[in-house]
Amino acid sequence: MLALSLSACLLGFANGMRHALEPDHLAAVSTLVAGERSAGASVRYAAAWGAGHAAMLVVAGGALALLRTDLPDVASDGLELVVAVVLIALGVRGLAQAARGGRSAGEVFAHAHGDQTHAHAGARDHLHVSKWTVARLPFVVGLVHGLAGSGALAALVASHAGPSAFAVGFIAIYAVGAAVGMATLAGVLGWPLARLARAPRFVPVLVGVSAIASLVVGIAWATPILVRFAG
Repeated sequence: MLALSLSACLLGFANGMRHALEPDHLAAVSTLVAGERSAGASVRYAAAWGAGHAAMLVVAGGALALLRTDLPDVASDGLELVVAVVLIALGVRGLAQAARGGRSAGEVFAHAHGDQTHAHAGARDHLHVSKWTVARLPFVVGLVHGLAGSGALAALVASHAGPSAFAVGFIAIYAVGAAVGMATLAGVLGWPLARLARAPRFVPVLVGVSAIASLVVGIAWATPILVRFAG
């Protein structure tokens, strides 16, 4: 039983890392990190996406697994359509940034949280969790992606896993694997992209290409869903 549980956990972690490589996830995160001037900044953005994605998978997917229920097809399609709309919105946002010459990343700026004012580099729009800063936009995009994928994941796990606690644990490990996979990928790809982003003339190109990729994936994602709704 222990060997079976360990094997299932490793499988869940590996599948989670593979899940991070799916086109919609890559399109969303690449649009957010394009133009960053350091690999560390890219990893932080990807980690924020992974945190939101993992949190929603555990909460929504875990609840569905515990209830041993599936999302209706209409609800599942609706959530997938929301993901497509987010990808399209990120693409439009990226094209607007490219038209402005890309974005300035890595600068240190002063800002306030309640009565406290401090200065550090990173995303201007962020949350503080203890000593960590979490970029708000990637976190929210991750939440949306996690919500759209939670139904299918819960149905898959619930159909194969025995005890409910094991099913929820498997989903949690899967979610962590996806977060680690995306952060690792951002670190690997972030270094060469960051070197290019240090040259101002390349920043609009990087941001524009990632924005177009996000638009293409979003439109391709939305089209069959809209066809089903129209039928």
